[in-house]
Amino acid sequence: MNGSNPPDESVAPARLPNALGTLLPLLGTDERAVAFFAGVADLDATDPDSHELEEGVRLASGARLEQFARAGSGDAFCFVGEGGEERPVVYVSLDSEAGPIAFGLPELVQLCLVAPWWRDAPGRTAVELQAVADEYRQDVPDFDRRRDRAARALGIDLDELPSEAALLARLMELSRGPVAAACLVVGYEGDPLDPLFNAARP
Repeated sequence: MNGSNPPDESVAPARLPNALGTLLPLLGTDERAVAFFAGVADLDATDPDSHELEEGVRLASGARLEQFARAGSGDAFCFVGEGGEERPVVYVSLDSEAGPIAFGLPELVQLCLVAPWWRDAPGRTAVELQAVADEYRQDVPDFDRRRDRAARALGIDLDELPSEAALLARLMELSRGPVAAACLVVGYEGDPLDPLFNAARP
């Protein structure tokens, strides 16, 4: 992998009609999108100039690692390589974990709209995952309204979104496939960060 080309992936990245290339500005400025993505999905793109990775955190390949949003914890959402919103997205945790979570911003937007609890999903059974989703909705009683308003702001038809199962399977595919190897993140001492999702989880 070089600094100008993101890794190829066997499954084509998601596409949102009439939105590719225009999502990021809306995520940071449209109040309906911000209310959901920053307030519910924990993806804050409202102040991109303040986003800065911890010193020394970089891609092992030498390709560009560009932070474009943050979580409330300070974890980072980053683009890999050169280009626009079609680039792979890597999540870098302050707990020294990192890994790809989407092949392009449209795919990340879909994941956040359908399963904003994705961080808690890997390794859980269907029953456990339903409990996580139910708890999330209890904490955000107006979840559906905020999600629907955000989708409309981005020009997305909710009926055309992939299922939760499909998106979470895609998340696992990226975490174990060639994109994960190409998007390996190292810390300031040059050691690889731990995988974001372990293959086995008790």
